[in-house]
Amino acid sequence: MTDFSRRLRGLLLCAPALLAAVPLHAEHAGEPPRDPVLTDVIVVTAARDNAAATDALEPPATIALPADAAALAARTAGGALVGNGALSGQLSYRGLSGERLVGRVNGQRFATGGPNAMDPPLHYAPAVLLERIEIARGVAPVSQGPGLAGAVNAVLLQPAFGSGPVLEPAGTVRAHYRGVDDSLAVGGMAGLASDRWRLGLIASREEGEDYRIPGGVARGTSYERNLYGAVAGFRSGAGELFVEYRRSETDPSGNPPFALDIVYFDTDFVQGGFAGEIAGDVTLDLRLGHVAVRHLMDNQTVRRPAAPAAMARATFADADTMTAEGSVRFGSERRHVSVGVGAELSDKFVRITNPANAAFFIDAQPQLASERLGAFAEWRGALGALELEAGARVDRTSQSAGLPQLGAGVPAGPRTLAAQFIASDRARRDTTVDAVIRAWLTGDRLTPRLALARKTRVPGLLERFAWLPTEASYGLADGNIYVGNRTLAPEVAWIAEAGIDLATGALTLRPTLFYRRVDDYIQGTPFDATPGVINSPVELVASMSGDATPLMFRNVDAELFGVDVDFDSRIGKTVRMEGTLSWVRARRRDVIGNLYRVAPANGRLAVLWQPGQFTLGAEMVGAAKQGKVSATNSELPSKGYAVLSLFGEARLMRGMTLAAGVENLFDTLYRPHLSGLNRVGASDVPIGSRLPGAGRGAWVRLGFDF
Repeated sequence: MTDFSRRLRGLLLCAPALLAAVPLHAEHAGEPPRDPVLTDVIVVTAARDNAAATDALEPPATIALPADAAALAARTAGGALVGNGALSGQLSYRGLSGERLVGRVNGQRFATGGPNAMDPPLHYAPAVLLERIEIARGVAPVSQGPGLAGAVNAVLLQPAFGSGPVLEPAGTVRAHYRGVDDSLAVGGMAGLASDRWRLGLIASREEGEDYRIPGGVARGTSYERNLYGAVAGFRSGAGELFVEYRRSETDPSGNPPFALDIVYFDTDFVQGGFAGEIAGDVTLDLRLGHVAVRHLMDNQTVRRPAAPAAMARATFADADTMTAEGSVRFGSERRHVSVGVGAELSDKFVRITNPANAAFFIDAQPQLASERLGAFAEWRGALGALELEAGARVDRTSQSAGLPQLGAGVPAGPRTLAAQFIASDRARRDTTVDAVIRAWLTGDRLTPRLALARKTRVPGLLERFAWLPTEASYGLADGNIYVGNRTLAPEVAWIAEAGIDLATGALTLRPTLFYRRVDDYIQGTPFDATPGVINSPVELVASMSGDATPLMFRNVDAELFGVDVDFDSRIGKTVRMEGTLSWVRARRRDVIGNLYRVAPANGRLAVLWQPGQFTLGAEMVGAAKQGKVSATNSELPSKGYAVLSLFGEARLMRGMTLAAGVENLFDTLYRPHLSGLNRVGASDVPIGSRLPGAGRGAWVRLGFDF
């Protein structure tokens, strides 16, 4: 641990005292400004109106509420779901996913615990507790930190301030049953609030069995998860001081695309801060946070058949993230200059063991550490009718790895690689610069918009310091074995986007064209010039694990371009149509080839009949075939599909809604291109084939807000 790490940890431990000294004159810290031109919002609960001023997608009454919040985020234009298990999905946005997307929960950024991203950020946002999902349209502003693509923030239920001096109760209760996997989710929020205080508790319980597919069952897909927490806020004048704590406990859950399944994730979140006006048009925003992830995965608890003793594995992983952010805004929400600084410290450790052999253990990720310090400046203004937002940021990132320990039962191959790693330079430093300019002309019906940006991403700790060849790849789940590369350079993307927002009384239409030219894009490539010829220690160790053609993370050149559109049309007084269309082409520029795991052209169309207090409708979700696949990653092409579902929703009384439906009405067998490849032997899904989508099943959901 560096001196800087110790100093910042001390600062975080002193957070209560520091926050107590801050003047209290600000708006609610959980409600940052959100402009409809810049942000997409998927609203999950309909009863609340604190997102009324945002560009909000309707509550997803058209679908069974999934446990995985990533499946909800994927409904945005340009989105797609990377399916790695019921609780481990990732959002793919305009062809980019994983660490290229900035992910937050309640505004808090953190490092995932699983080396294969079994717990991406939205893992910690149960759909039953979601209030909304905010997605930066196309390019995230520099104030949200570095990141190559957009940004997503999942906001959980919490009480809002009241209007009077007396504490009054408020809350939400939700229950959801899904027949296709016999799953049940129950959750809610209970709170007390006045005009100065807000206190709230949240809790949820989710469990589901293996889901059914046409002609069988996808085994090894059951899941369990609990979450509970508390939040408190105090407001004086125009500011709020707040603190919150959450505990997420994921119990044994299946991950068929991976070699191991989740045994547990025990994760604690704590953060506190202040936001609001401190003098006139000067607004202060402070936030301190800590996230601790403790994780175990194995191939014995859920996996069937369980691995034999010689191949039994239990991998322990820890991740700790500390963050400190502060910014000052001079001016109003629409006309201002903002400056800010931030720090993010992450520590990771991964040890592979054999539960049948105490002498076998390997520190695959030995005390990995990342320290990032950054600063930004952002201006929001206008030139006549032209609205403008421009910003720049600089970040300094230091990364390092410790010394791996190996047990006496580990064979010579990994020992050789460990010795080479120990003797090498295990520290890297990078300085990155981001810049974003967004412009739009606001009209009564038509809003043209343009964005230009330079965005960067520092290589992940796994990509740089994975000295042991394993299948850990931050969720690529392709069966390939990867090894890190300490010479990696940061990714640099040059981005241009143009679109229009058309809004009339009967039609909303928002098409966007985008282009990303990425220098030093990081992708797995053959380890050496003689794939399949075992002439190096890395290839020898990889072949012992069943893959004689390992991949090494390397910098390549890439480009991504495409178009997406979302629309909402009202036909008469009772009929409504809404949906999205998305297409992206992603290819390498250094050689003739394609980038890995990019969704094909896809879309969804819902038709709703809304005569009054109830809604009836149907939704079609489909995708074209995908033949533009990555040969170096052994990616398989996929077929197109179309799936029809029916749904209905009724408002039974004030604050109470009942929704029900049938998903996959015709029991269609389909395999989304971004679904992982099955590794479970005792399943009706063949080994090595993509996991199919869920078969036909009924669902019902009840919600009550008081």
